[in-house]
Amino acid sequence: MSTTAETQPGSHESRLAHFPVTFFATVMGMMGLTLAWHAGEQALGLTLPVSHYLLFASSALLAAVAALYATKLLTRFPMAAAEWHHPVRLAFFPTASISLILLSVALLGQYPALAEPVWIAGTALQGLLSLLVIADWIGHRPFQPIHLNAAWFIPPVGNILVPIAGVPLGHPDISWLFFSGGALFWIVLLTMVMNRLTFHDPLPSRLQPTLVILIAPPAVGFISWMRLNGGLDSLAMFFLNAAYVFALIVATQLPRILRLPFALSFWALSFPLAALTIATFLYATTTGSAVHLWLGGGLLAFLSLVIAGLVGRTLLAIARNEICQPE
Repeated sequence: MSTTAETQPGSHESRLAHFPVTFFATVMGMMGLTLAWHAGEQALGLTLPVSHYLLFASSALLAAVAALYATKLLTRFPMAAAEWHHPVRLAFFPTASISLILLSVALLGQYPALAEPVWIAGTALQGLLSLLVIADWIGHRPFQPIHLNAAWFIPPVGNILVPIAGVPLGHPDISWLFFSGGALFWIVLLTMVMNRLTFHDPLPSRLQPTLVILIAPPAVGFISWMRLNGGLDSLAMFFLNAAYVFALIVATQLPRILRLPFALSFWALSFPLAALTIATFLYATTTGSAVHLWLGGGLLAFLSLVIAGLVGRTLLAIARNEICQPE
């Protein structure tokens, strides 16, 4: 009896069918690295245009991942629909819109004419996906505490991101709308996630790297609030220092996380660390703090090492057929 290409574990057809939406997290990480290097180049006075080359690499990655997932939607729609109905992967769908918003931020400095249409597309998609995900959360699906994890912060983070490009592009009202919604759901989900982590079973090993996402909402919140408010104030200080607090909490878990087998969820380490790096550089340039300037430089170096390791390990996993397989 013959086996079709669809069911052969190593076949192209099988791997496309199981190409996960979580692959957009790699784009978020690379875009975050691009923006972190741009912030570092400005704050540290670096002349090497590393961020320029990273922008092209990140854009190419976004195009490749989007093309592959679009092909999956067109040719393997039931598999994509199954991901939408998955209680964990559902929260990862806004990584696609977040990738577009991050691209618009990266384009602001070098290609401003392209930034606005990309921001509009990303913001519209972010709004749609956020509403659909939240509607699913509060609908009639039987979610259990075990399904809750820090990846549920991804939709609010995307909303909080909107003002970073939205305000300079002249869209303050839309920026306030998204920021308010994102901040509101961050507070609600933070309470739920901390309850889940404290009073229920530990996260499965594949999801433990998502703990690092705890850093992202306040770090991104600081950057966005600085755009909306136009300067440093008490709320901005709260966001920044909340990000540092979560970074210290996450640091206590990193030795255990790094001993786990590799999975795409390890890319959760990348964007939150990038957001913290950018926020640190922003505070350093705003206040002239030498301590934060050095801290930003250290975080940038660490971020670069982390993403280099993630890229290498992901390429190895692809070569070994360890990902894009049935779970």
